[in-house]
Amino acid sequence: MATAVLKGYRGIGMEGSIARWYDRTTRKDMEQYRSLARRVEEISPGGDVLEVAPGPGFLSIELARCGSDNVTALDVSKTFVALARKNAAEARVQVEFLEGNASAMPFSNDSFDLLVCRAAFKNFAKPKKALEEMYRVLRPGGTGLIIDLDRNTPMSAIRNYVNQMGTSVLNRWATLFTFRFMLLRRAYSGRQFEQMLSGIPFRRKEVERTGIGLEVWLGK
Repeated sequence: MATAVLKGYRGIGMEGSIARWYDRTTRKDMEQYRSLARRVEEISPGGDVLEVAPGPGFLSIELARCGSDNVTALDVSKTFVALARKNAAEARVQVEFLEGNASAMPFSNDSFDLLVCRAAFKNFAKPKKALEEMYRVLRPGGTGLIIDLDRNTPMSAIRNYVNQMGTSVLNRWATLFTFRFMLLRRAYSGRQFEQMLSGIPFRRKEVERTGIGLEVWLGK
C-alpha cells in the first residue's frame, strides 16, 4: 500500500520552475524585506526566530543581517529550501533552512521567541492546525506575526497596488488575474482569522488591517 503524502499547501505547489520564477520576481522587493526585518527584530532582539514558509528566504536572511543570532526557517517546498540555502550562502549569513510542513512542525514545544509568516498562510492546507502548531512552538511570552492578503480587499485597491509596482503591461495584467482568481479566493478575512483562532489559548489575538493586507498578532 502506498504511503499517503501530507500535502502542506492548497493548489499548485511552489516547486521547480515556479519556485525559481518566484525567487527572481521577489528580489525587487528587497527593501520591503529589510524594512520588515528591522521591525520584527525590535520585537525580540537576539531571540530565537522561526519563519514559517520563507520561500526563497529573503526575510530570514535580512533578519540574520539585523542581528538575530538564531534564525530558523521551515518550508514545504524542496526547491525553495535549496534556493534559500543558496541565497543565504551568497549573503554570507547563517540561517537554518529546513524542509517541513507548517501543520506538523519538526520542533519541540516552546522552541522560539518569535515567529513570522509572510504572504503564505492563505496557501496552507490545514490553516487551523498551522495556528495550533505556532502556539505549540512559541515560548511563553513569545510573539507571532502573520502577514497576508485580506480577502475583503476590493479589486480597486488591488489595481492601485499593482499599478504602483512599476511592471510591464503584460505582467500587470497577469498579476491582476492572479490576485482576482487565485489569491483573493484563498485569502482569509479578519473575521475568518478570529474564528480559526477560537479555542487556541493565545493571550493576544489582534487582527489589524494594513493596506490590502492583514497583520495577525499573536502572543503566548
